[in-house]
Amino acid sequence: MKIVAKAATLAVILATFGCATEVRDVDTPAPQSQPLATEPCVSCDLKTADLTDAKPKRESFSDWLTGFRVRLSHSGAKAETIVSMFDGLEPDERIIERDQSQPEFVRPIWSYLDIAASDLRISNGQKAYASRRKTIDAIAEHYGVRAEILLAVWGLESAYGATIGKNDIVRSLATLAWEGRRRDWAERQLIAAAQMIDRGFATRDQLTGSWAGAMGQTQFIPTTYLEWSADWDGDGRRNIWTDEFDALASAANLLKQAGWQADAPVVLEVVLPDTFELDQWDPERSRLVSEWAKLGLRLVGNAPWGADDLVRSAMLELPAGRAGPGFLTFPNFRVIKRYNNSTSYALGVAHLADRIAGGEAFVGPWPKDNVPLTLSQTRELQAALNALGHNSGQPDGLAGPNTRRALRDFQHAHHLDADGYVGSSAYDAVMAAGARK
Repeated sequence: MKIVAKAATLAVILATFGCATEVRDVDTPAPQSQPLATEPCVSCDLKTADLTDAKPKRESFSDWLTGFRVRLSHSGAKAETIVSMFDGLEPDERIIERDQSQPEFVRPIWSYLDIAASDLRISNGQKAYASRRKTIDAIAEHYGVRAEILLAVWGLESAYGATIGKNDIVRSLATLAWEGRRRDWAERQLIAAAQMIDRGFATRDQLTGSWAGAMGQTQFIPTTYLEWSADWDGDGRRNIWTDEFDALASAANLLKQAGWQADAPVVLEVVLPDTFELDQWDPERSRLVSEWAKLGLRLVGNAPWGADDLVRSAMLELPAGRAGPGFLTFPNFRVIKRYNNSTSYALGVAHLADRIAGGEAFVGPWPKDNVPLTLSQTRELQAALNALGHNSGQPDGLAGPNTRRALRDFQHAHHLDADGYVGSSAYDAVMAAGARK
């Protein structure tokens, strides 16, 4: 078996966008298996995008393409590749509409996890593993990444290969580059796509995927593909579209190079004591699990701490605030976020992996009466925090680290639980304080 994967400095993958068939096991004949029932890709709506409102200066598509052909040629792309990619190509205005849209409503994390680790997705993952166990275990052992984690990534990115997208990514990326708002990024992806063809890793016809350039069963963008895709069966191609083992090896290689720690945990659900002071909590600070235990944190169900876990470092995550469940997250959790920079996604991967392995569902409970804010409400919250002297940055409707930090400052100043959860309760408190000012 030949593994082809370029080892280079890992670019931070902010899960840029995006979200197949049964193939022969190269080591043994593939067992016959029943087709898997399908669910939509649930990681797609969590992909981090640049949602700024800047409006680019628009030149004609023809003028942009003429100039880019020259730039692509200067990058070393073959003339025949440039012809195959762009002759007769027209922009897709639907891509611009998708790129500029900002969803008003935010899906609560508990709703996302219900979908990410649904009974159907768990069952499909278990069936996929049972029918491919020998090769999946070989990939997991080679890269040192737990098999169920690879299955969970596969399940969330493409519903185990069932939903990989049918858009021509060259057309999509060319449209985004022409639009201009993220031209540099899109042109880098097009140059990488040309390199994929020139180096024989993929054909022009294979370059299909999501509306914004993520490809295959692992939803890699072209630059990520060049860095981390793998040729598990040694056939000279890195086929993440229809060769599920190339796809799984590619995901494993990315996680390994991002720092995956073999035989180490990802996340543990914990219960906080009533006496736990959030003032002593820094969401970006790690402590030894033994220190968290001394502060009164305990595993759900009062399970005993593992001796190995007590000497590991972990961060405390409260994704739904003090009223929701707590999670100790380990370095492998942040490795998953290199795949998709979302706490919900990382929890979804870890939880789906555990459920595929026969583990229990999260205990919770979730504060379903304290829902996340809409885009408009978050803008109002940010403006109000700024007016009250708690700098959340430019109001943009996105509840990022600056917003959560400003909200914790406000909560601390007003003797509230300083959990930084951007929900309806926090909105009411901030707006009421603003009205009194």
